[in-house]
Amino acid sequence: MAKKPKLSVKQRRQVQNNRQKRLNKHETDISDTNLGEQTNGRVIGRFGKHANVENMETREVHKCHIRRTVESVVCGDHVLFRPSLTEDDRDRGIIEAVEDRKSTLTRPDYYDGVKPVAANIDQILVVSSIVPALSTHIIDRYLVACEAVSIPAIIIINKIELLDELQLNELKQNMQLYVDIGYPVIYTSCQTTQGVQTLAAELSDKVSVFVGQSGVGKSSLVNQLLPNAEEQVGDVSVSSGLGQHTTTASKLLKFKDGGDLIDSPGVREFGLWHIPNEEITKGFVEFNEFLGGCKFTDCKHKKDPGCLIRQAVDEGRIARSRYDSYHKIIESNQENRPSFSKT
Repeated sequence: MAKKPKLSVKQRRQVQNNRQKRLNKHETDISDTNLGEQTNGRVIGRFGKHANVENMETREVHKCHIRRTVESVVCGDHVLFRPSLTEDDRDRGIIEAVEDRKSTLTRPDYYDGVKPVAANIDQILVVSSIVPALSTHIIDRYLVACEAVSIPAIIIINKIELLDELQLNELKQNMQLYVDIGYPVIYTSCQTTQGVQTLAAELSDKVSVFVGQSGVGKSSLVNQLLPNAEEQVGDVSVSSGLGQHTTTASKLLKFKDGGDLIDSPGVREFGLWHIPNEEITKGFVEFNEFLGGCKFTDCKHKKDPGCLIRQAVDEGRIARSRYDSYHKIIESNQENRPSFSKT
């Protein structure tokens, strides 16, 4: 797919000026008798080059093209759009402008740089499960991504019906370190519905997004929370042990009693190479009280003399598993960061 041509500084300034005019409702550029007046909407689905937009007044859903000068459109965006006035399903409205986002979840792409995944969300639900094998390192990667965009995170451990009581208690003991540093942990089973009501209570009156590897049961949880959603459920691959992608497009789902859920395509590895090392360090929230106190300002928090973080690990004030996970992320970033990245 051909990339959009790069714009000059003058062209970017003109695009921004036009966007501001549309946001002020002073101007619409397209003169088309098949399009209605500019109105407020919210993106509830993104499919290729098109988006589904809900009219904020009538609650009707309109299929829309996206204006070429609009840089990006994701689920949760508040937009100005012009709906189609015809009943022909082939006709589309058009998204004129995207309003400023209060929050954005992003992930890096080797070809397109940093890409937004969802907008205007209140919390991120990091979903992991017993199958595929539970990895706290993967959880740590997601938590760093959440901290980088300053969006609160809740950890979900799914498929706990596969554990006996002893194994479940051991798991809860191991996950207690996340509770101790401020992350709620909810244990769920779509087979027994255990924990589903607890999860539903956390989602009430908030805009949430599920993230997690494929196969951890995100779609199954959505079906438990919203039975009419009818999300496609996939199996874990026997050969690779990894989940198979089932969600192929982002969509916004509404809870009957308030609150919204953005279901986004799963990713097996959440890249962090776009985040500077200093921000990754801050992403481990229990490190923050020790930052700035090391003997050397360029401390790598390894064998450096006078490192307060390593000292806290030795004293049991920081979990060694999190400390090891931190260095694993730093090292993988150095190996995987593309040459064009400036971070």
